[in-house]
Amino acid sequence: MITATNSEPLGGIAGWATDLMEKLGAPGAGLAIALENLFPPLPSEVILPLAGFTAAQGGMSLAGALLWTTLGSVVGALALYWIGAAIGRDRIRALVARLPLVKLEDLDRTEAWFARHGAKAVFFGRMIPIFRSLISVPAGVERMPMTTFLLYTTLGSALWNTAFVLAGYLLGDNWHVVEQYVGVYSKAVLGVVALAAVVFLAVRVVRNRRAPRPSPGARPNVDRPVYRREFERDRVNH
Repeated sequence: MITATNSEPLGGIAGWATDLMEKLGAPGAGLAIALENLFPPLPSEVILPLAGFTAAQGGMSLAGALLWTTLGSVVGALALYWIGAAIGRDRIRALVARLPLVKLEDLDRTEAWFARHGAKAVFFGRMIPIFRSLISVPAGVERMPMTTFLLYTTLGSALWNTAFVLAGYLLGDNWHVVEQYVGVYSKAVLGVVALAAVVFLAVRVVRNRRAPRPSPGARPNVDRPVYRREFERDRVNH
C-alpha cells in the first residue's frame, strides 16, 4: 500500500488514485487522468506526481506512467471535444443571446480569435489549470480539424504530464509538495480570470448606461457584424 509518508496511508482523491494504480498499474493512472479531464475538480497535480512516486516505488515503469497519463489526457480531451461538437454553434449563440451584458458581437470576436489562434490556445491551454479541460469544448464547437486538435492536445498534455510525473518520481516521499506549489499557480489563474470578468462586466455596465437610447419608432440596426464575415473568411483560409 502506497503511503503519503512512511506510516500514514493515503486517503481522499490520492487514496482513490492509489487504488486504481495498485489494481491496474499504469493504465490505472491513465484512467484517473482521463476522469480528471472530464471532472476538473479532480486535481492532476495530485494524480500525476503520485503516478511518478508509484513508478519510483516499482509499482509501474516510468515510461508506462508517462505514456498512459498522456493517453488518458487525450482520451478525456476527445470526450470534451465531442461534447462541444454536439452542443454546436447554434445552441451556443442562442444561449449567449439570452445572457445579460453579453452580446453576440462578443462571441463573434471570440470565434474570430479562435479561428486564428485555436491551435496555440489548445497547446498552451493544456498547461493551465481549469482551462486544460475546458479548452477542448470550444475546439469541438468550432470543429477544429481532428488532426490539429490531437497534435496540439498530445504535445501540451505530454509536457504538463511529464513535468509532474518526473517531479513525483524524483521527490519520492515528498511527492505531495508539488500540490502546494501548483495550488498557488491555480489560485493565481483563477484570480486573474475573476478580475478580468469583473472588469469586463463593469465596463459593459458603464457603456450600457452611457449609450443613447433609441428614439421611439427608430429602426434597429440589423446588419450582421463585420467580425462574423472575418471569421468565416478565416475558416475558409484555414
